[in-house]
Amino acid sequence: MTSFLHETLAGHTAIALPYCLPSGASVQVMDEGVIRFEPQDGVKNALDLVISCGVHGNETAPVELVEQLIEQICAGVIKVRARVLFIFGNVAALRLGQRFVEEDMNRLFSRTPDVEDGVEKRRAAMLEMHVMRFFQGGDASKPRLHYDLHTAIHGSLIEKFAIYPLPKPGKTFSTTEIARLSLAGVDTVLLQSTKSSTFSFFTSWQCDAASFTIELGSARPFGQNQGIDLSKMAAYLQGLVHGEVPEPELIPEHAQIFRVSREVMKNSHDFKFAIHGKTDNFTPLPVGMVLAVDQGEEFVITEKDARIIFPNPDVPPGQRAGLIIVPAHNLTA
Repeated sequence: MTSFLHETLAGHTAIALPYCLPSGASVQVMDEGVIRFEPQDGVKNALDLVISCGVHGNETAPVELVEQLIEQICAGVIKVRARVLFIFGNVAALRLGQRFVEEDMNRLFSRTPDVEDGVEKRRAAMLEMHVMRFFQGGDASKPRLHYDLHTAIHGSLIEKFAIYPLPKPGKTFSTTEIARLSLAGVDTVLLQSTKSSTFSFFTSWQCDAASFTIELGSARPFGQNQGIDLSKMAAYLQGLVHGEVPEPELIPEHAQIFRVSREVMKNSHDFKFAIHGKTDNFTPLPVGMVLAVDQGEEFVITEKDARIIFPNPDVPPGQRAGLIIVPAHNLTA
């Protein structure tokens, strides 16, 4: 099989009926940048797994990792014992090497019905359809996982971390799911405290999947990701495709768990940050600091041991310009 990524970026996607690989696994191209694998007949399916990447078009390290996994499956190096859906998210932005074409696609999920139109809006709606159909076609008694792989747009004091969407009412954050991430080399997890418009939140709430947005270093162009060590993540994902679902009971002692305390909202074009827009993720913020001012209203740090992630004063009014996080002492939602 010709490189799926290469064919996708070249605009040569051929949507077709499923066919069998020499290994016996079934493969089907579902859409541009969307490909599904299933175990051969008679092989027990261990889980339903969605691995997405490229929701931001300039975050290429996860894209290269996913392409490697697809090639290994097609070559028979990885035996398929799980239903797996791979997604290259924002193909139009990947072609341009830009974060997005018109707007940030990871803020466009769970928005239906929405009468507005646009490149990213259409693509987000299409991906919602594909993941819902994928999970509906599986066995509800099997584990459902979705890992949406990203890299950060600037530096971070902690290179790899995951964002755990707020659980649905009646559910809780899972110790096992957090511990699994440590096996993949992700030892820091942020517990979301509000609903969001991210891809992982959508699959968590609408598909009952254990979903995470995972940051794996800094955004770099294709071919320049040698400095990002994704060996543990690659081994972990290879194991999942192979049907190996680890069940750790305890979160490792070295793992760090944070909770999102507040969003820093940009309400107008008068918004001003007291910090540089490229400040590293996880930078500590002292109590009493005036972090931002917007139309005369001050955003003051009141939390002890507060840190900031995703600072971005250049977002449009009405969007968040950063998140304030604090250490979490339990997993209560």
